[in-house]
Amino acid sequence: MSTPLGKLTSPVSLVVDAVLVIGFFCIIYSLVSSHVMSNDPKMIMLWAGLTSACISGVFWLAVQMFRVVLKGQLMAKKK
Repeated sequence: MSTPLGKLTSPVSLVVDAVLVIGFFCIIYSLVSSHVMSNDPKMIMLWAGLTSACISGVFWLAVQMFRVVLKGQLMAKKK
């Protein structure tokens, strides 16, 4: 195998990713909340929030994988 490429994430990239995920959560929440089969506002908030949290978690993983792979490829090209 090849040698380690070094640190692939930074605190700044994690903050940018957090802002992206929070924005994504808000968008998904607004889309999903109208599809909850309830008239109770608490239930709508609960199920829309849980659904948005799950989807946002997958989005966060995808963004992290994309950043690490992209940075690894760019660092490998420099060598």
